This record gives sequence, C-alpha cells and structure tokens, in this order.
Amino acid sequence: MNHTLQATDIILIDGVPHPVGLRIADQYREGDLIIGLSGGHLLHVPQADLLVATQAVSQSVLAFDLLKSVSSEQISQFFHTFAHKLEDDAIFAKIKSCNEDDVASAMQRSRSTTRLILTDAMRSDMISALHTWGGTPHVDGSEMESIDHQGWSVSATKSSLGVVAFVFEGRPNVFADATGVLRSGNTCVFRIGSDALGTAQAIMNLAVVPALESCGLPLGAISLVESRSHASGWALFSDKRVSLAIARGSGEAVSQLGAVARQFGIAVSLHGTGGAWMIAGEHADAQWFAKVVLNSLDRKVCNTLNVCCLVRSRAVELVPLFVDAMMQAAVLRNAQAVIHADLASQELMADQSELVKVRNLSVDELATEWEWENTPECSLVIVDDVDEAIVLFNQHAPNFIVSIISDNESELEMVWRKTNAPFVSNGMTRWVDGQFALNKPELGLSNWQNGRTFGRGGILSGDSVFSVRYRALQRDADLHR
Repeated sequence: MNHTLQATDIILIDGVPHPVGLRIADQYREGDLIIGLSGGHLLHVPQADLLVATQAVSQSVLAFDLLKSVSSEQISQFFHTFAHKLEDDAIFAKIKSCNEDDVASAMQRSRSTTRLILTDAMRSDMISALHTWGGTPHVDGSEMESIDHQGWSVSATKSSLGVVAFVFEGRPNVFADATGVLRSGNTCVFRIGSDALGTAQAIMNLAVVPALESCGLPLGAISLVESRSHASGWALFSDKRVSLAIARGSGEAVSQLGAVARQFGIAVSLHGTGGAWMIAGEHADAQWFAKVVLNSLDRKVCNTLNVCCLVRSRAVELVPLFVDAMMQAAVLRNAQAVIHADLASQELMADQSELVKVRNLSVDELATEWEWENTPECSLVIVDDVDEAIVLFNQHAPNFIVSIISDNESELEMVWRKTNAPFVSNGMTRWVDGQFALNKPELGLSNWQNGRTFGRGGILSGDSVFSVRYRALQRDADLHR
C-alpha cells in the first residue's frame, strides 16, 4: 500500500474495480488497513486499532499453547473462582459502580441501556453459569468413538480449536458466556460494545485476571480488546490467527463483521437477526394462547415474539385475546403496545383499538424485526390455515423460532416438518436460550436465514467449540494396505 491514497485509486473487490473515494483517502495513514467487502463497501481500520487487536490475539495465541500444560481441574477451579469473585459483595460493588457510570454515560448520549444494566438477576445468572462450567466435563481430549480393526484401532477425539474471537453487544454477562470456551481448551479474545467497556474492564481487573492468576492459567487465556472503536472489531476479525469469529448484536453490524471474517478465511458464527413467530391453529386452546403470548413479550431480545399468525376460523375469538396480552405486557412497562396488523385483524380489534397503537401491516413487513425498548411491538396477521402460515414463515421470517399453538397432533407435526426453523415449540418463544433450555451458557443462537447450520445445533455453547483428531494404535507390525 502506498504512503498515501488518492480518491481515484482503485481497489479490486471480487474482481470488480472500486475507487477508494474521498472520505477514506482523507482518513488513510501509513500502516492502516483497508478492507473491501462484496458489493463495493470499504472499511478503514486505523493502525492504532490494528495494534490493539493484534496484541490481544498474540496474547491469546501464546495462552493457547500454554493451556496444553494446564489440567482440567485447574480450568474447573478457574470457573468456580471467577464465580466466587462475583459473589463477593465488596468486589461486585466496585463492578456495579463502573456499570452505573457506563449506564449514565449511555443515557446522556441517548443510547439504549436495556441490555447494559448489570442487574442482580444478571449477576445471579452469571454466577450460576460459571459454576455450571466448573462442573462440566472437560471437552478437550474426550473420546467420541473408537473403531476396532484386526491388529489396530482408530479413535476420534474432541480437540481444542484455537483462538476464539468474540464481538458482543453491551451485555455484561458476556463474560460467563465467552469464557466457556476454556472448557473445550480454547482461548478467547473479545471486544464488547463501547457503552459497556468500563464494566468489562472492571470485571476483567477485579474478577477474571485474579481468577486466572490464582488457578495458574495463562493471563492471555481471556483477553479484552480495550478500544471503543468499531474498527477494532474489524481488526480482530481480520486476524488470520483467529480460528473462529463469533458476532452477536444487531443484524446489520453482525452481517458486516461476518463479511470481514470471511474475507480473511476465518470461520464465523453469527447471531444477529432475530424475531420469533407464533401460529395459532384451528385447535388452539384459547387460554393457553393468551398466556404464552404474554410470556413471549416480557422483554425485547432475539427470541421475543415478533409475528403472530391466527387461522381465520379462530380469529374472532383469538384476536381480542392477543390484543389483551399485548396490553398486559405494555402495562407492566407503563407503556402502550404497538400492533402492526393486517386489515382483517384490524376489523376484529375495533373495540380495543384505543388500548393499543394500531398500524397498518404489509406482507413485506412480516420480515421486519421490531426493535423496542419499553413498548411491546408485534405483527398480527390472519391466515386461511396453518399451511399458509408456514408458507409466510418460510418466505419472510429469519428462519429462527416458530411456535405452533394447537392441541391437534397433525398441526404440530405439520409445523415441525414443513417450517425451515431450528427451534420449534408449542408454547412461549422465549425458551430458546442455551442456559434456560440446556443448562449451558450460550455463545449465541443461530438462525437459518443464510442456510442451515452445518454439523451442529443452533445453540453454540462453550463446550461445542471443538475440532476432531484421529488417533491410530497399531498392534500388528505386519499391518499393511
């Protein structure tokens, strides 16, 4: 790369020439990195962001080699010690203070704080998750299968993968999730959202680093990219020493990070676009339906109810129940619910229209994930039958979560067989969570928006990040092909 760039300089992306442009040409300095993504989008990574990410990965690479000499008992003890640090009220008070500063700063800048606040419930969940990891069998070295032959045998063994890089949003409980990769012999380096950096630094300094030290683990086993710049995330995902790149957050940002990692040949696991669907069939229990709708709207995360389909034959009965559930969810937040409804639904909620905000819904908007803070928001559409709902789901949903409310086995089986969804149930949508469902803290949830996940489930957890090695033990010296 030249010492300077001109706006008219050309960069080839997928074999197509693209001019650098005036903005990047003005920003570029010697030592910076320019990343070209499909479609002609260019990302500028300043040298300072490259250096901080490179240093963190270097520490993680060194730690990965050192972990091979660490016992599984030491790793178990690390998780328990980390949990004990968070259980210490004096230590947690200091972490909480840093979190309050982060929250105050975010509010001053009109930033969302829904996922930033370190609550007592989040603390409890983190502690529980860490103790869970401490009691989980070590993955690295565990045998998957063994094949005996005459005179020799072959075994398949789970093996550590390497450096796992994370870019997460601002949730402080990222630590309990991300550090789980140590259970499979990996190291992790992560960048957390800029709004939560102060909280992350406090957890690292007061809990993670002391726990690593006391258990004899290399400090680089868990590394934090201490930068508020988005470019540091791009830099992290462009380091070819990373074995797996995991991104979790908003759909557009996650897609961009995934594109960066793929550009550099790094395997990716993306957890961005969400929005759950619910289908109420011909044989739906009305009261059951009302309860599971309400329990799917307690807060806005990726598994929150986003689209509800009601079969026409039950709409007169179920539409008012849906509106009432939305209203109850809003009352709990001192707000007024928003329902995006088709015309058929609006006609049936006329008597309740003052209880909620009703907006017209087009078919294309079924693909929209409504992002809300305190105002529950959901789409409502009436369909002729369950088959039509399945068609709409497969066409417009992110192929993620679907719930079928029905007492009829054939309707349940139809949704299971015909929807392209990794997560299917007959109740609330919020069950889709690694810790809640599998007792394993999750690194993220995968939808099938870009195709089915190869070789693993949609819940990525710390003990599912592994490679496979094969070992042959020969007993007969005369063995030959």
